[in-house]
Amino acid sequence: MDAFFALLPLASSLIYFGAALAVTCDAVLHKRNVRAAIGWIGMAWLAPFLGAAFYLVFGINRIQRSGASLGLLDAWKGSPDTEVTETTSIAESGFAVSHPHFIGMDRLAERVSRRPLSSGNSIELLRDGDAAFPAMLAAIDRAKKSVTLQTYIFDVDEVGSAFRDALVRAHARGVAVRVLIDGLGARYSKSSMVAELKRAGIRAASFLPTVVPRLFRYSNMRNHRKIMVVDGELGFTGGTNIRAGHWLSRNPRHPVRCLHFSVRGPAVADMQRTLATDWAFATGEQLLGEPWFSRLSPCGSVLARGIPDGPDTDLDNMPKVMLGALAAAQSRVRIVSPYFLPDEALSSAIKVAALRGVKVDIVIPEKTNFSVMDWAMRPQLIDLLENGCRAYLSAPPFDHSKLFTADGVWSLIGSTNWDSRSLRLNFEYDLECYDTELTRELDEVADERIAGSHQVQLSELYALPLSVRLRDGTARLLTPYV
Repeated sequence: MDAFFALLPLASSLIYFGAALAVTCDAVLHKRNVRAAIGWIGMAWLAPFLGAAFYLVFGINRIQRSGASLGLLDAWKGSPDTEVTETTSIAESGFAVSHPHFIGMDRLAERVSRRPLSSGNSIELLRDGDAAFPAMLAAIDRAKKSVTLQTYIFDVDEVGSAFRDALVRAHARGVAVRVLIDGLGARYSKSSMVAELKRAGIRAASFLPTVVPRLFRYSNMRNHRKIMVVDGELGFTGGTNIRAGHWLSRNPRHPVRCLHFSVRGPAVADMQRTLATDWAFATGEQLLGEPWFSRLSPCGSVLARGIPDGPDTDLDNMPKVMLGALAAAQSRVRIVSPYFLPDEALSSAIKVAALRGVKVDIVIPEKTNFSVMDWAMRPQLIDLLENGCRAYLSAPPFDHSKLFTADGVWSLIGSTNWDSRSLRLNFEYDLECYDTELTRELDEVADERIAGSHQVQLSELYALPLSVRLRDGTARLLTPYV
């Protein structure tokens, strides 16, 4: 026994050294972001055992290898029912005359996403749950063939129960129903909606369940996408979760503003393909052909392209598209985001756009649902304002809206936030859109938010007490992890 205790310090040192060295090698080989790599390596060496344990739980990307092993990248190729029809390019459309600077943007987005731009889409803005939920519930009740639904949060509350009942009714009519809920989002309620749907006979699944042992494999990679497709021809996407707080007219305890969209046209096929790929990953079942996909005809003027993003083969899709749009913009950019913590590259691109003479307006909440986020977002505003950007704090209720528009013609709508978690760890889905009427409507939303907001002044940021600036600066150091 005495010999065991005598060797214990040496054994502990060897384990610590080996674990820290393993973290260092893995981070050097696999972390693209230098700041994140340095942060993880420093934690591994400076926090013995704990740093390596955190890296094992939160730092390793296992999704890419798992997805590739399932062969999902090729699952949809060559199937005519899953292909987006009516494809085009900016160079072939009327935008080439009035907005030639977006030709390169179109080329960039197609190469990044490996998806064509589709013409003939109709996209309707749905403000808050007040517009989104009735439209989605009515669509489920009208469904004849299929309903697929993917969301981050699906609460067991007043709103969640309404969706559950509508899905049960559709299932009873013989409609094929599939529901995919993120493993963490499914646990926001005390009881799981996945379990309730399964008890009702509906095929439902969790995406990367957060129960042991999978907690330690995928706990830091969440599926944040919100997509619903009915009969393969009507789609819904945006940032709205299925929970009572979004239905503002019903005076919820914790009101949340947000935007959602209904989509018709060829782009719906891409929405369904993205959802079906995630479903196949989670369950092994492939949704091909009828009743999941339909031959779609042009029904509007919007040019649209789906942009998936996630910690797999779609890594960094969204940041590249955002960087491209900031470089292409010539007159005005509006960014509305609940969480705004762009990395150094995006932050530099925003400042460069402002220095070029582009009017850059950034709208973030006065108060989010995470105090650490409020603290971390503030320090970066000084640098942005010093370089000509304008920043606004929107008054409560918490604004969960996500908008990015450029030059009155281009927009990005969907689930993505401007922070490292959303852009590097989460699975996200957005639609890149070219249409003056849609962008005008979205710009009006941004204008309304700005009209009801407080414009941040450099003088007030300079005047913050030292204790507050230290707290905020320390919170910002956590941005690669929060």
